[in-house]
Amino acid sequence: MTSPADRAPYLTERLQGFGTTIFTAMSALAVETQSVNLGQGFPDTDGPIAVSQAAIAAINEGHNQYPPLPGLPVLRDAIADHRRRFRGQDFDPDGEILVTTGATEALAASLLALTGPGDEVVTFEPYYDSYAAGIAMSGATRRVVTLRGADFSFDAAELEAAFTPATKLLLLNTPHNPTGKVFTRAELETIARICVERDVLVVVDEVYEHLVYDDNEHIPIATLPGMAERTVTISSAGKIFSFTGWKIGWACGPAPLIAAVRTAKQFLTFASGGPWQHAVAAGLRLGDDFFESYVGEMAGKRERLSAGLADAGFEVIRPQGTYFVTVDIRSVGASDGIEFCMALPRTAGVVAVPSQVFYDNENEGRHLVRFAFCKKDEVLDEACRRLIAADGFEED
Repeated sequence: MTSPADRAPYLTERLQGFGTTIFTAMSALAVETQSVNLGQGFPDTDGPIAVSQAAIAAINEGHNQYPPLPGLPVLRDAIADHRRRFRGQDFDPDGEILVTTGATEALAASLLALTGPGDEVVTFEPYYDSYAAGIAMSGATRRVVTLRGADFSFDAAELEAAFTPATKLLLLNTPHNPTGKVFTRAELETIARICVERDVLVVVDEVYEHLVYDDNEHIPIATLPGMAERTVTISSAGKIFSFTGWKIGWACGPAPLIAAVRTAKQFLTFASGGPWQHAVAAGLRLGDDFFESYVGEMAGKRERLSAGLADAGFEVIRPQGTYFVTVDIRSVGASDGIEFCMALPRTAGVVAVPSQVFYDNENEGRHLVRFAFCKKDEVLDEACRRLIAADGFEED
């Protein structure tokens, strides 16, 4: 509940409480304190040269005007080939694929198109903050199911109980931000069974689809029985190729659902990123060596940061995917993630993000803090050196 002191003048009621994002706030704190920023999840190096060169070539060749609303055919074809190559899914580029201004627009357009006042959206907490805002903008009501324990599992009975006659859509994220969890086949089958039984739509955020480690497997929920016809799948070139500033994402699904999402999307940005669309199309056709080396590189960074955090005294929750590591700050004598993260830049010269801001019930994740490892090795090493050298971890 937003207190009167926190209310923003002129802001519509449904968006009260959605002020400056935690990522903006913590990145500003990093600049102010000259701290190592392991808070916001963006890489500090560019992606493949072949992809950036394709963007330069597209600009020089004059591909600088509005692309078509659904996205350039060359990119929609490449997305279809990518889904077939890596996920075994078949999508018609003409009608079942929509290019968006990043995955965030794909999520917002999906929620605006498919839900509205009187509808309920079920999602898991902790959740990426744009989910709550997107649901609020649509006028729907959010119902959350909490991921708990070191494996961030959910209780099937609790999930069943979250569904009501008003439930219109389930919003899923796997691999999962901020926890690094990869939902198992058994978990996805439980989710799919309930959605089929209740005739509920699914929007699934798969932006970290290529960042899965060890023996874990990313399974698109749309490939399970009864799910293809009710699922919109979202992904992102920014996460695959480390060009987050280009803001190229996409949504795939059955033509009637994509038509609905396209209707909302056309009145948000209509279209964007013409040269970048050409470049992403080239990127999606890179050989397996790129995708294998990418996940191998990130797996090495996961180990590097996890080891340093452990040396600094943190209990590390090993991520199965994404580029985030979660720690339990109770292991260093702290208890409140927000207070801990606000003090950490001055205590240790490092910025992280408190996971509790991604929960409806902040007490659930009060002891959890997220660090991003999508940074240069020397940056990770410096952050770890500072954390190890810190004289205790004080909270404000």
